[in-house]
Amino acid sequence: MFFVIYLCHPVAKIFIMGVIQIEGMEFYAFHGHFKEEQIVGNKFLVDLTIETDMARPSKSDNLKDAVNYQRAYEIVKKQMELKSFLLENIAGRILDSLYAELQGINKATVKVSKMNPPMGGKINSVSVVMSK
Repeated sequence: MFFVIYLCHPVAKIFIMGVIQIEGMEFYAFHGHFKEEQIVGNKFLVDLTIETDMARPSKSDNLKDAVNYQRAYEIVKKQMELKSFLLENIAGRILDSLYAELQGINKATVKVSKMNPPMGGKINSVSVVMSK
């Protein structure tokens, strides 16, 4: 009788979790529930936070190993150009597009703010924050 012993040496992967923040992206867009908002437009601010493993790009110094935040900006800009009635719709589309087009995102959070919303009083902004 003989025994076979398998020795397993798990390869330890080192994660360096990090955050990419793109803050204060400003767009003039035509979102809103009221018809006038979709004609006249308004100023919107978008903040984006992307959580990702930065172990590889921190060593390689190669953009191919990182979440490309220039591309993330382009995705946000493209989504802001499409009319929506609700801020929730814009934020959801941004998140879906980020995950569809970029690799390496562990979590993304987007904040979409409408400046000076027409709500019958002086209001700096109204915002929606969503994560995926």
